[in-house]
Amino acid sequence: MKWGKRIGAAVVGMAAVLGVVTAPAQAVTAAAAPDISLANVKAHLSALQTIANQNGGNRASGRPGYPASVSYVAQKLRDAGYNVTLQSCTSCAGSNQNIIAEWPQGDASQVIMLGAHLDSVSAGPGINDNGSGSASILEVALTLARENPTMAKRVRFGWWADEESGLRGSKFYVNSLPQTERTKIKTYLNFDMIGSDNWGYFVYDDVASVKAVFDEYFRTIGIQTEGDTEGDGRSDHASFKSAGIPVGGLATGAGYTKSAAQQQKWGGTAGRAFDSCYHRACDTLSNIPDTPLEKNSDAIAYALWKLAVGTSTGPDFSIGLSPASGTVQAGQSATVTVNTTTTSGAAQAVSLSAAGLPAGATATFNPASVQSGGSSTLTIATSASTPNGTSTITVTGDGTSVDRTAQYTLTVGDVSVRTFTNGTDYALNDYATVNSPITSSATGTATSPVKVSITGTHTCSEDLRISLKAPDGSTYSVKATGSLPCTDLGTRTYSVPVTNEAASGTWTLVLYDAYAQDTGTLDSWTITV
Repeated sequence: MKWGKRIGAAVVGMAAVLGVVTAPAQAVTAAAAPDISLANVKAHLSALQTIANQNGGNRASGRPGYPASVSYVAQKLRDAGYNVTLQSCTSCAGSNQNIIAEWPQGDASQVIMLGAHLDSVSAGPGINDNGSGSASILEVALTLARENPTMAKRVRFGWWADEESGLRGSKFYVNSLPQTERTKIKTYLNFDMIGSDNWGYFVYDDVASVKAVFDEYFRTIGIQTEGDTEGDGRSDHASFKSAGIPVGGLATGAGYTKSAAQQQKWGGTAGRAFDSCYHRACDTLSNIPDTPLEKNSDAIAYALWKLAVGTSTGPDFSIGLSPASGTVQAGQSATVTVNTTTTSGAAQAVSLSAAGLPAGATATFNPASVQSGGSSTLTIATSASTPNGTSTITVTGDGTSVDRTAQYTLTVGDVSVRTFTNGTDYALNDYATVNSPITSSATGTATSPVKVSITGTHTCSEDLRISLKAPDGSTYSVKATGSLPCTDLGTRTYSVPVTNEAASGTWTLVLYDAYAQDTGTLDSWTITV
């Protein structure tokens, strides 16, 4: 959370405010919000802590820990089926990226947006400030994808760069939106520090109708809340509020001191800061208690379901795609499982079609029509003339009562490959060991960690023993395959499955010639993802 100059509130028209929480025009009933897994939220926090540990102890914007955090969050969202955009913030430190992820269902003219800043200060890993908000909304987003309810409104998530240096990431995003796009955002909800060790339960009080949604949840679990004053105008919601967008959010306190009255209300220690490690190196995993993290994560889900999710009163179904994205080279095909689920009423016949295919590509379904609850296989075949690039393909299920859609992201181009090559021939001597270092290079979008298998060919001795040592010290025994005799003039291929994910770096082939009076040559080996 950035503490700086307080930003004045924009005036929000009453009609816009009331529009935040009114029921959608179609006949829907509210769906119950699911419980958010505390274990999953903590797993995300653990990943952010590891990223900080590996990158100088922080995840500050403009430093290596921040893009590593972006990579972690963005991949989780892509795998869950979100449409993910990495927006380069040219006014941010290091021109780091905002993550924008949209769930491709619901009324696109009515957007409920949730956000949290992903950067830390340079002094520490920022696990409460603001790993807590980032991890919680990530798990809420993943839960929404798993539950896949019928959406009354569109849901969009944002993870902001460079909040700690003046809300730069969120300002850049809001300023980049045309006015027509700004007006589609009916509410922005911000979550900055929701796991403080001496916590309180603070609800943004900028818009009374939005605050009432959170207060309603906390009343159901017997917790009193207070309006948030410490963070008023000092986190990313200020960027949206200044643009006239209604805002809300949660916090558990930062550097302010807990009063005796607040101790009576929430427990903890009066006279001590809400977060004793605020903007310090000790803002680590050990600085996060379970209680506020769990209750605030559930409150976030409650508000999202209340504001954006509905359940149709008539027969309805949903569509899910597995996987939700894929990469092929021109001329190859991608295969996708299309799953349908009856969400209300009786099952209905659903005819399947696809739109948005790149040039030269075709889509076929087997079968082309299913009863909701059934599955079909979608094959997207590209041709040699299909241009490189990324396309969003919309799969439509045409039901007897409603139509539903899902999106598949197809990338045509070079498949991500990471290769490891030694490029040197080594002489092998009797009873001698040779260590061959192997260096890593990547093409496409290959990233570490990776899973690899190894193949190679050499002119060999009668008894050549080969093993492979990974960068983490793991050793794998390399086995011979094929039927060629192993003589001075023959060749043999060796391979080994590396089943563990292993980081890139320097690998080593270890070779030992255990046969006297027989030598050979190790030719170049290649390790390919």
